Amino acid sequence: MAEPFDPIPEPMLAKPVAAIPDDAGYSFEPKWDGFRAIVAVSPSGEVEIGSRGSKPLTRYFPELVAEFSAQLSPGTVVDGEIVVRTGERLAWEALSQRIHPAESRIRKLSEETPASFIGFDLLAEGGTSLMDAPFAERRSALERVMGPARAPLHLSQTTRDATLARRWLVEFEGAGLDGVIAKQLDSTYQPGKRVFLKIKHSRTADVVLIAYRVHKSGQGVGSLLLGLYTDAGELVPVGGASAFSNARRLELIDELAPLVTGTGEGERSRFSSSKDVSFITLRPERVLEVKYDQMEGYRFRHAVQFVRWRDDRDPRSCTYDQLEVPDTYDVSRLLS
Repeated sequence: MAEPFDPIPEPMLAKPVAAIPDDAGYSFEPKWDGFRAIVAVSPSGEVEIGSRGSKPLTRYFPELVAEFSAQLSPGTVVDGEIVVRTGERLAWEALSQRIHPAESRIRKLSEETPASFIGFDLLAEGGTSLMDAPFAERRSALERVMGPARAPLHLSQTTRDATLARRWLVEFEGAGLDGVIAKQLDSTYQPGKRVFLKIKHSRTADVVLIAYRVHKSGQGVGSLLLGLYTDAGELVPVGGASAFSNARRLELIDELAPLVTGTGEGERSRFSSSKDVSFITLRPERVLEVKYDQMEGYRFRHAVQFVRWRDDRDPRSCTYDQLEVPDTYDVSRLLS
C-alpha cells in the first residue's frame, strides 16, 4: 500500500448539471467512460488498483500493473480511468469482459484487448498526500508526474476554455466518451463527495414496454424492460428504466397486470451471477418516453429515466430511426 493512504481513499465524485459553466474558476476535461481507478504504488513498488466500490481491480489488469510499476515512482497515488478501445472508439463491452474469475482468461484478454489508463488527478507524490491542495496545484503536479508517460498510460486533456469544452461535449461522444467534467480550480480532494460537475448528453426516445422485473424487495415493479423495432420489424431489447418510488412500484403492478403474458429468464453475466434475472413478459402495447445519454451498439449505454407514457404512439412506430448517431471521432486523438 502506498503511504499515506491505508486503505486507498474513495474517489471524489461529480454531480450532474445541465450545462457547462462559464465561470473562469473551472478546469474542464473529457468524461471517460470506463472503470474509475485509484492507482497506488507503495514505497516498495507494490501496485494496488482501488475502485469506486470495495472490490480491488488489481488482478484484472496485469498489463497495467506492470506499466504502473515501471512508470510511476514509489509513493505515487493517481486517480484516473481504465478503458479499453477497439478501433476508433472506447469499447465498454470489451472492458466489462475483463472482470473474470479465471486467471487464464484474464491473461488471455490482457493480450487480446489490452487496457489503457488515463490519469486526471494526483493524490500523493513521494508518499506525501496532496488531497488538501487545490486542484490547480494537483493538476500541475500530475503533469510533471504523467507528462512523460508512455502508452498505455496517458494524461487526460484539460482546458479552461468553456467554449472549447462545449465543442468537446459534441465531438468526443463519437469516440465513445461520456461527456465533460468541470473541476473547480480551488477545490481540495474530498473522497466520496460530489463536488465536481458532470455534463452529459440528455436525449429522449419513445420506446416499447416489453417486460418488467420485480423489485429486489419482492414488492412492486423494480424496473421496466424496453424495446425498439428494427427496420425488419423485429422488437429488440434496448435496456431498462428504474428508480420508481415505493408507492409507484406497487401501482405499476396493478396497472400492467392486463398486459402480462408470462415469465422469462434473462442472461446472467459476471456482474449478475447472484441476482434474480427473471422477468414478467408483457404484450408490447404500451409506449413510454425516456431520457437517455448515449447508445452502446443497439442498446442504451446506461439505465434510462422514465418521462411519461405515450399512449398516443403506435408501438411499431418506435424504431431506431429516432435516435441520434454522433459523428465518428478517433479516440487515439485524445490519447496522443
